Parts: sequence; structure tokens; C-alpha cells
Amino acid sequence: MSQVTEEERQLPGPRGRGPSDAARRLRREAAEIRAAVRAAPRRTVVAESLVCALAAAFGLIPLLLIPPDRPVLAVLEALWAALLVAARRGRPVAAVLGAFPLLAGANVWVLAVVPLIVLSATRRIAPPRRAWRIVGVACAALGGLTVAVGLFRWETLPMMLAENAVSAVLLLLLPTLAGTMLGRRRPLVDLLRERNAYLEQTRTLTAAAARMEERTRIAREMHDLLGHRLSLISVHAGALELAAARQAPPLAGQVELLRTTAGTAMEELREILGVLRHADLSDETGVDRGTYEDITALVTQSRQTGGGPVELVWSVPDTVEVGPRVRQAIHRVVREGLTNVLKHASGAPVLVEVKGADAGIEVHVTNGVPRVPGDSQGGTSSGLAGLQERISLLGGTFGAGALPDGGFRVTAWLPSQQSLPSQPPQPSLLSQPSHATNGPGSNSPLSAQTLTWPRVLGAGCTAVLVVLPTAGFLIVLLVMAALG
Repeated sequence: MSQVTEEERQLPGPRGRGPSDAARRLRREAAEIRAAVRAAPRRTVVAESLVCALAAAFGLIPLLLIPPDRPVLAVLEALWAALLVAARRGRPVAAVLGAFPLLAGANVWVLAVVPLIVLSATRRIAPPRRAWRIVGVACAALGGLTVAVGLFRWETLPMMLAENAVSAVLLLLLPTLAGTMLGRRRPLVDLLRERNAYLEQTRTLTAAAARMEERTRIAREMHDLLGHRLSLISVHAGALELAAARQAPPLAGQVELLRTTAGTAMEELREILGVLRHADLSDETGVDRGTYEDITALVTQSRQTGGGPVELVWSVPDTVEVGPRVRQAIHRVVREGLTNVLKHASGAPVLVEVKGADAGIEVHVTNGVPRVPGDSQGGTSSGLAGLQERISLLGGTFGAGALPDGGFRVTAWLPSQQSLPSQPPQPSLLSQPSHATNGPGSNSPLSAQTLTWPRVLGAGCTAVLVVLPTAGFLIVLLVMAALG
């Protein structure tokens, strides 16, 4: 509600009712109207001004073509109808009570505006029984006005009562019925939207909680199983390195590689556990992967494990900006390719190519036929399947297959710039849909049983059917006025 200025609130005046008290009320009302207009959105003010202008034009323009018997009264009725159109939103009760004199007036064209005023105003009056009481008062006042006017013409009084009774039914009662139906429909729709938003938030929270719980369980299992085994390997590799340095110096390099590899595996396991427990997979782990130094280290480790010759060809321009997720994928492709060579084609020559092409990065790991046939046990191809899924999520392409000469190639194309998918803000458990506090005249909270689409749609459809007789009556009345 608009606030009255401090100056008008402190205006002195007698406590009794009198002209000064009425003037003070008018000034207060005018101040509230001005404050409401200033606070309203510009679009609403423009729309309401247009509606009022159209209502005034509809009541005034026909008077130029068909002059009425009492033109001054007809013009005043048209202006009064435009004023009621403006008051129907902020003062719905006054708009309904002020509409009944138009039914007994001299301007028949303003009758087309009356049902729109009543329908729009009664939508905003709650509870519905209050709207019916106000319309009942308006109908009674219309009857009293008809009798008062007919006292001077007794012979036309019955006809005037019949005409105004039909007008009251079609232009007041039926629009009121439609307005109360639409008034009930609005809170139903609002409640349906709020509950739909609440259910969407609940579903999102439930899915996020389930994912986090499953990731925590996987992290716990990995820590309990792999962490213990890798710790044992690292400890025994350290002891073996000391023994090899004294008893078998030629094996010291191999044992040192075993120890460092076990330590690197422990670090990577900790990173994966941190990702599973606390962050999304798109978060950076803080380790610089996919760089020239990183890929060179992978190639060097592959040579030290006793494999065949491994050659690296790096031709990525320095000007190409590569995101962290793409660099991580480059590291995974090269590592998976070299691991598969060690498992299934040990001793075969390997060529690792990383180059920029087509606004992206191409990675190839190609191995030839091993010089000595090995005892490869085959595999489940789960590593290749995981690579394909990772690269497809980044928007790249992946392929792996045998070559005609008996070798094998793993190839991938990755976009150079991979933007992280935008994560929608997770709703909080405390952000429940807010329901407006029920003030005086507001609708009461609705029960869950009323929240059904048939009732929501049925209220609107029935309201349209109710006003069809009103529309037909107005068409007939205005056609008769134009022809007469």
C-alpha cells in the first residue's frame, strides 16, 4: 500500500466529520494514488492509460454519429466509465459500486465497459462471498435508483424495472460469477507453479545427494583397498632400492622407477579421492597435465620400463590456448596408449604425436609389431571405453583399432578451448517456496486436494462460457442503438 507523505499525515483538523475532514481524506487519497502510479512499472502505467483512453473513446465517439437526448449526461457517463476502468485494480470495491449508475444512464455505449469493469474488479476481491455482497448492494442500489427515477413516470416504471433487472443479471451478476471463478483460478495456478518449482528443487537435491553418497562410498572403497596396497608397494620398493644399490647396481634404475611410480600412483589416487569427495570432475586438481614436459616424462618412463623405442613428436604452437580438461585428456590418451603397448606389444616401436590441427589438438599413439611375440592375455578394453566417454564429453572424437601391418593406433581429436559446462545453482534446503502472508481480504491457503489441473482449467473455461450471454446481449443492444 502506498505511504502518505509526512506533511499530510500531520495535517491538523477537527476530530468530527465535516468539510475539512472530507477535504483531508481527498488529499490523502490523491497522495496515495500519486504514490501508487509512481511506484508502478512504466509498462503497467502505459497499458492502463491506453485502456482508459479506449474506454473513454468507445463511450464518446459514437455520440458524434448518433446524438443522444441528453448529451451532457452521456459525456459525463463516458468519463465516469473511464475513471472506473482506472480504479478497478486499486479500488475494486469502489469500481463495482460505482458501475451500477451506468446501467440506468443515457449513454448505452458505456454498457460495453461495465461487464469488463465488474469482471476485472471481482477477480481481486476475496473471499468470493464478499464480492457477491458488494454486487448485491449494487443491484439493490440500481433498483432503488430505477424506482426513484420512475416516480415521475408511473406508466413506464414496470418496463424500466424489467429492463434494468435484465441488465443487472447480464451485466453485473454473470460477470461477477466469471470474475469469482477466475479469482479462484489465479491462486490455484500460482500454487501449482510454486509446488512444481519445489518438486523440481527436491528432485535436484535428491539426485545430488545420491550422487555424492555414491561417490563417497567409491572413494572410501578405493582408499581402503588401493591405498593400502600402494603404500606396501612403495615401502617395499624403497627397501628394494637400498638393497639393489648395494648388491645389484645395474638394477638400481629399474627399482628407483618402481618406487617413483608407486609414489606417483599414490598422489594420483589422493587427487581422485579428493575429486570424488569434494568437487566435480571439472575441477582442476592442481597438477600440470598434458604439457610438453608431462608427455616427455611419460615417454621417458615408458622407455625405462624396458619397452621398445618410443619417439615423441610435439608440434603444438605456443599460441594455442588449451584448457585444463583438454590437457588432462591429452595426458590420459598418451598414458593409456603407452600402457596398452607395454601390456600387449612389449618391445614394439612407438610413435607419440601431439599436434595442433583444425582448431583443436590431435593425439596419436601408434605402435608397430613387436620384434619378439609376447604373451598378451588380451583385455576388457575398459580403458579405451573410458577414454571415448571422456573425450566425447569434451566435444572431441576418439578412435582406436588395428593397422594393416599388424600394429595398433589410438587417435583422438580435442577442441583447443573447452569451456566447462555451466552448473545450475544448487537450491538450498532452506529455499522453500515463499507464500505471501494472508492479509485482510486475501485468499486463504489452499489445500492439496484443490491443486488439480482439471479444476484450474475448468475455472477458466467455465468463466468464458458464463460471459457468453453477456457478450450476446451487448451485441444486440449496441446494434439496436446504432440502427435506432
